[in-house]
Parts: sequence; C-alpha cells; structure tokens
Amino acid sequence: MADVGEVLMSVLSTIRVPKSGDRVHKDECALSFASPESEGGLFVCMNTFLGFGSQYVERHYKRTGQRAYLHITRTRKPKSEDDSSSAAGHPPKKKPTRLAIGIEGGFDVDQDQYEEDIKVVILPDRLEVTSDDLTTMPEVVRERVSRSMAGIMAADSVSHALQVQQWDGEVRQESKHAADLKQLDNGVKIPPSGWRCEVCDLQENIWMNLTDGKVLCGRRYFDGSGGNNHALLHFKETGYPLAVKLGTITPDGADVYSYDEDEMVLDSKLADIFLTLTERTMTELEIAVNQRVGEWEVIQESGTTLRPMFGPGLTGMKNLGNSCYLNSVMQVLFTVPDFEEKYVKNIVKIIDEAPSDPSQDFKTQVAKLGYGLLSGDHSKAAPDSGDENGVSESRGDQIGIAPRMFKALVGRGHPEFSTNRQQDAQEFLLHFINMVERNCRSGTNPSEAFKFLVEEKIVCEQSQKAKYTQRVDYIVQLPVPMDQATNTEELQEAERRRELGDSSATVRAQIPFTSCMAALTEPEVLTDFWSSAVQAKTTATKTMRFASFPDYLVIQIKKFTFGLDWVPKKLDVSIDVPDTLDLSALRATGQLPGEELLPEVAPPPLMTPDVEVKGILGSYGTEEDDSLYSPLLSPVLDESTVLQLCEMGFPLEACRKAVYYTGNSGIDAAMNWVMTHMEDPEYELFAFISHMGTSTMCGHYVCHIKKDQQWVIFNDQKVCASEKPPKDLGYLYFYRRVAD
Repeated sequence: MADVGEVLMSVLSTIRVPKSGDRVHKDECALSFASPESEGGLFVCMNTFLGFGSQYVERHYKRTGQRAYLHITRTRKPKSEDDSSSAAGHPPKKKPTRLAIGIEGGFDVDQDQYEEDIKVVILPDRLEVTSDDLTTMPEVVRERVSRSMAGIMAADSVSHALQVQQWDGEVRQESKHAADLKQLDNGVKIPPSGWRCEVCDLQENIWMNLTDGKVLCGRRYFDGSGGNNHALLHFKETGYPLAVKLGTITPDGADVYSYDEDEMVLDSKLADIFLTLTERTMTELEIAVNQRVGEWEVIQESGTTLRPMFGPGLTGMKNLGNSCYLNSVMQVLFTVPDFEEKYVKNIVKIIDEAPSDPSQDFKTQVAKLGYGLLSGDHSKAAPDSGDENGVSESRGDQIGIAPRMFKALVGRGHPEFSTNRQQDAQEFLLHFINMVERNCRSGTNPSEAFKFLVEEKIVCEQSQKAKYTQRVDYIVQLPVPMDQATNTEELQEAERRRELGDSSATVRAQIPFTSCMAALTEPEVLTDFWSSAVQAKTTATKTMRFASFPDYLVIQIKKFTFGLDWVPKKLDVSIDVPDTLDLSALRATGQLPGEELLPEVAPPPLMTPDVEVKGILGSYGTEEDDSLYSPLLSPVLDESTVLQLCEMGFPLEACRKAVYYTGNSGIDAAMNWVMTHMEDPEYELFAFISHMGTSTMCGHYVCHIKKDQQWVIFNDQKVCASEKPPKDLGYLYFYRRVAD
C-alpha cells in the first residue's frame, strides 16, 4: 500500500472536511440522475463535495484537477418483519405535531433500507482505498482522509436539508385547555359560509370562539391589515381561551389559537366541539370529500388495470412532497419540440460549457431534466419490496427521476415554489416560462412557442370611436359560465336532496365548451371609461381577439374561485373540450373601414400580461437591469426589414409582428415567420393536466399526453397507457398548431 499512501499524501491538501454551511451533494449527480443506488454508484469530490455519476467523474477530474473522490454505492435490502407497521400488531405511529419530515415530531416517512459501501477513489488510475486500508497509512493521511470520509457521510445532503427546510413548520402542542374546555349550551349554530365579525361586520380573518361560538375578527397586523382585534377583546372580557380560524377547518383539524397560551395549538377534542357548534359545517365538508371521490377515481383511471409503459419519453418522476404540479408541467413541456431542441439535443454542448458548480446553473439543470425524461435511461420498473411475509406485489411504479436539484433551483427565492406545499400548475408554468425568458438572452427561446398577441378593442359608446391595444400573453384563461349548465334540473334535484341530509347526492355540472368560448369573447361593459373623444367618463365596451396565434396554445379552465367563507374552492364541472379547435373566427381585424380612432398621444406599447412575466430580459437587456430593455416592453424594430416585407405584399401589421417575434434577426427569419403564421389556425389537443381536490393548495395533479396516437397517463412515477382519458375534467389543455 506504499504507492497508494504516497498518492494520497500528494493529494492530501485538496481533501477537505465538510464544515457547517458546505453543500454536500451525496444523493445525486450534478449532471445526470445517477445516484448511489445507480449502476456504478456516485463519486463525491472530496474538495467541492459535488456528486458525479461514473459517466461524468472523469470529466470533472480533467476540468478541475481534483483527484480524490468518495465512492458511495447502495444496495437495497428487503424489508423485514420488524420494518412493517401496525399490520404485525405494533401500535400505530405517533401523530406528527410538526409540519416537517425526517425530524423529531415530524412525519415518519417509510424509508427503504440500504446496505452502503464507501471507499476513496483516486483518479486517473482509479486507485481504491478502504477504511481498513487507511489503518496501515501514516497518521497524517489516516486522520485527514478518515475525517473527510466521516464528515461527508455524516453531513446532511443538500437534497435532504432542503426537504427538511421546505417542510419544516412550527411545533404545535396540545392546548392545556383542550381536555376540559368549557362549552356553553346556548343553542348557537354556525353556518357553513358567509361569516362576518359580529361586532364590525368584517369578512376576513374570522375566528370562532370554541366556548360560546362567537364569530369575531382576528388581530390587527403591524401594517394595519388583518382584523380589528375583536376576538382578542372577547377573550379579555370572558376568559374563553380557544378560537378556531374559520376557513381552515377540515375533517383532520384546523388552525386553533390559544389566547391564554399565546400560540397556535392542537385540540384533539375539536371534532366533538363541532358536532355541537357546526353540525352543518362538518356535513358540508363530508359532502365535499365525497363529491371528490369520483373525481380522483376518474382522473387517475382507478379501477382499471393500466398497462405500464417504458422507453424514451415515457419516464416517471418521483414526487418530492407535493411536487406533482411541477412533474406534470415539465412532462408536457418536454413534449414540445422547441424545448427538446433547445435543451436535450444540445446537452453535450451545455454540459461542456457548464460552470464549476452545475447544480446552480439553470440551463444545465433544465437540460439534465429534459434528457432524463426523454432518453429512457431511467424508464425502468422499480424493484418491488416484499411485505413481512416476503410477498412481493407489483405496483407499476418506475425507478424514474427525482428532480431535486431542478426543483431547488427554479424555486429558489420564490415564496411558494421554494416550499413543499402544493401549488397551482398554471402559476408554475408562467413562473418557469419567465425563467426561460430570462435565461435565453441569446439564441433560440423555446417559450416563444406559447407566445401570442391579444388585441383589445375598446369602443366609446357615446362617440363610437375605438381604441386598439395589444399585449403579449401565454395562456388563454377560459371562464366557466355555471348558468349555462345543460343539466340544470339534475343539479337542482341534487341540491334539494343534500338539504334533506343526503350527502351522497352529488351531480357534476356539464358546461358546453362553446359557452366557455362565448364567455371569453363577449363584450365587457366598462361603466367608468374616460373617453378622449368626449373628454369625460362614459360607458364603453371591450372585446378581445387574437392578433397572432401561437404554435402551441395553452387553455386554462378557470375552475378555481373563492367562496363566501374566503376559502379557495373549485368548480366541479365537466366540459366537452374538443380534440380539434378552429380559432379562425377569433382573429383580430384591426381598424375597420370607416372606423374612427379615439384621439391618442402616442401609439400604445406592447405590454406583458402581468407581473409574473414582466421585466423579461430580451436581446437588448443587461444583467444589472432587465426592466427597461426588453423587446416586449419597448420594441425596437428594424424598419428596413419591415419595409422589405411590405414590398413583398404582406400586410404592414403582419410585417411588424414578424420582425418583432424574430428579434430583428433578418429578412429570411421574418419572412419564414410571416409564411408560417398567415394560415388559419387549426389546433389539435395533445396534452392536458388535471387537478384533483378542492383547491390548488391541496390535492394532486396528473397529466395525460398523446404519444404516437396513444394517450398516456403520467401520475408521478406511474406511466401507463390511458384507457379512458378524462378530457372533460382537465384544468390546463395544450393544443398544437397543425397544417391546414
């Protein structure tokens, strides 16, 4: 071992012991989805603590000169009887008191057990050193290398640390008042909605006292918002200590505050209290839960034996804790050729140009995710773990990929996407598009595939003069006119039966897709419009049309609303969404012959749809300030190119859009754009994302994607051929433009 000892001595200065704050990537390769469980294991650089699969460790050595790596391999052990839960007669697991996982008081998540093997590997000769080998080496070598090995293995991996951080919440203890809380027999019954403070009539931040049922507003916050302190004043007057926030009540619990203990608490007697105070509230909750059972079963195609599918483009994604919204969106996006061209087909170049820490590079992590989904390398059946009797049952799950680095990177600094709470898939789609825009300051921008121009026309009713403006958008938000339901009699009968106590009487409203489109395009009346023609406020009408059509059209069904109780709710509707869509009738016309325009000082600028996608860094932007130079916000068009296109006979507006959308990249690109976008839009459905649950803040997302004329359901790690794709229950629909 003398030669190995000398080699170790020569690299000793580069071997570090992890300190507090060091990011130790010992679960996942920075450039692929290799892990210690993968073939070849994971190599952790003992200087940078970045992990690399066997495919990329040589590359890291050649680029950095780092030679010492801790090689970690794990082999799953079969579960023993001792690993099983109460099925073997053990008591049930303790109920968590902390919104956290993997720590004291948090969720006790079942973990597979592994046999782990570690050793030091020295490149380029791949000399291997085990812990036993170190005992024969000089003390200075043995001490430094052993401490580094132990430190890496003892350190929390970045993925685990992030997961705990994202889940961690406040510790709630059982209130000392819960066991014998006084409850007045005063006949008070609390309605299921429409709550207001009994003192000031406030409708927000409403709390109910658990002793006498008083409904009052909460504390006033430092900025003046919140409530008017009437629930607190009631406690000071009566001494009744516990109150529950209305709108947080579920069959599993609620937000309970103890004014006496001055903190949020648990109350195990809460359900008993509500049997007296809020009988109808709990019934309504039970109805809501029952009503969603059918939705969960239909969308996930439960009750049928779905055929698992494997191969390129058929890779499952692990749920990292309510990350199904991210999984569904990214599965669909990497079905769009623009994203495959930008990231997957360029992955070699992207990796070659990756910075020293690829885990923090947006382009690298998106390419890594896309390649992981499309290559098929991880589209393999997950090994089944046997029960305590050694019986193994196939669940159809895949090994799949776990997008930990990707999720951490795209969510960093965001108040919602940096957490492990459930999120809105539509909001995440816009957030990700925004990040793509910011990171595509040069070269192709795949998010352009979704971009379109909306023309808004406002007509002054008094002068009949018009005003035209255009804005950029990425998603069509389709209203749901509940009054257009075709099964009104069934809905009324179900409501009547529920009022009589029949909680099983649930009927889903059936809304025609044509009614939704009509609601989108019908004129909106503006009652307080200031008209430049009459120099006064008057009534006007506003209509929207498509000034340009995208290659890929995203339609969001606006199912989510707020109830009278200020709790997000979802409309339970079935919409006959078509497989093909013709939007020709919605093409914008621009100024009509003989139509006069409202006086305007300057032509309106192109505007982005909302703050989520504002400030996009375009080809004119800078790293320091991307708010002023985006071509979306202040387009600088090459007028010579516009003129050349006009001379070819194309309409002026189409020429300006062509130059704008191709980023002033020349006559050829602009002419190709015009030729592509002059045809009538005909679209075909190729994917949809569905949501199960009562609001975007809870529940589950899955997506269905059409692959080679076969609908496929992607339900996290389950990827199967779809038997009955529930197209009528979708939330986001994705259409691709087809040739006429």
